[in-house]
Amino acid sequence: MKTMILFQDKTIPVYLTETSNKKSLDKLADTLNRKWMTGKNALKNCLKSLISVEIVGSEATLHAINEKDTLTISLY
Repeated sequence: MKTMILFQDKTIPVYLTETSNKKSLDKLADTLNRKWMTGKNALKNCLKSLISVEIVGSEATLHAINEKDTLTISLY
């Protein structure tokens, strides 16, 4: 399933598996905003060039423009 979120004035596509739910989207938004404020430079570089997010279970893979900036974070 595909849905969209708004993060830092950009519309980002989010891909969910069947096991993911609405709670995962809420947690993703909270986590991204918290990481934007308190994250380390590698994570902030990923968030600056974020192009899509894939949620599988309790983990979110953040896909960036530059493949080496792609990261996987835990939502819980």
